[in-house]
Amino acid sequence: MSLLNTRFTAKTPGTTPGLRRAGAVGLALVSGGAVAVQSRINGELGVRLHDGIAAAVVSFGIGLVTLAALAFGSPAGRRHLGVFRSALRDGSLRPWQCLGGACGAFMVANQGLTVGRLGVAIFTVAVVAGQSASSLVVDRAGIGPAGRQRVTAARLAGAALTVPAVFLAVGDRPDDPAGLALALLPLLAGLGLAWQQAVNGRVRAAAGSVLTATLVNFAVGTAALLVAFAVSTAVRGWPTGGLPGEPWLYLGGPIGILFIAVAAALVRFTGVLLLSLATIAGQVVGAVLIDLFAPGNASSPGPFTLLGALLTLTAVLVASRRPRSG
Repeated sequence: MSLLNTRFTAKTPGTTPGLRRAGAVGLALVSGGAVAVQSRINGELGVRLHDGIAAAVVSFGIGLVTLAALAFGSPAGRRHLGVFRSALRDGSLRPWQCLGGACGAFMVANQGLTVGRLGVAIFTVAVVAGQSASSLVVDRAGIGPAGRQRVTAARLAGAALTVPAVFLAVGDRPDDPAGLALALLPLLAGLGLAWQQAVNGRVRAAAGSVLTATLVNFAVGTAALLVAFAVSTAVRGWPTGGLPGEPWLYLGGPIGILFIAVAAALVRFTGVLLLSLATIAGQVVGAVLIDLFAPGNASSPGPFTLLGALLTLTAVLVASRRPRSG
């Protein structure tokens, strides 16, 4: 509660900007690992429900209820919601900057739709190409709270390295063209993640609260998913599966809260590209470990997938290098 309601303080006594930046990257790595776990959970939930969109509605809905209880149940939470509304009224926060949750909804829906077929590792590496490429554009345009970020050679090279990583990762499945085509969905989801992180950072800055930014993200995402679920139900009918009894299959929403809150708090220190690549590194390591030791319906990752994951980690190291001062 206090973590979500408190500003992430930039000037911690006794720390240098370099140490704060390194700490932010470390937290992003941990949150990325948590997202790999979320992908496994929501993918399995989608398999049990026989409907990936329904699984996303359950995941986002649990997160929204949790956040609403925290925000409306405390004086600080209600105060920051008032600040958020004031920012919208006076124009310091634009309505389009509050729509990051729609990209998160598409990402979570993809977890339910594709992870059961692709596995967590291939799903994660497929997200990388879109996320890293769009991060460059978002940073250069200054959409995030850190403002415009210079596109250095290291940052460009780090993002470019993720492209062959994707091709390597899917190289283990040359005989599954349908599965390879399915990898395009998480690729598209990755394109929206950088923009989501940037605009959620803007909401956090305007409201002065990570909790408020995370609540807005989940409210928008849940609304988008409910519309998608209504359309899906009208076309295909009600999901044929049933709600599982294992409690761990309902932890996707709380894990999403952690990820969105950490990203909204850290993006002003790291910029969108470095934050994206650091979370990607955590996702890749977590995804490979999950697929190796706790695989779902998809097969365990082969050598090409592991090489793709290693290349993704290399991209993070390259992009995080600071340019030498003259």
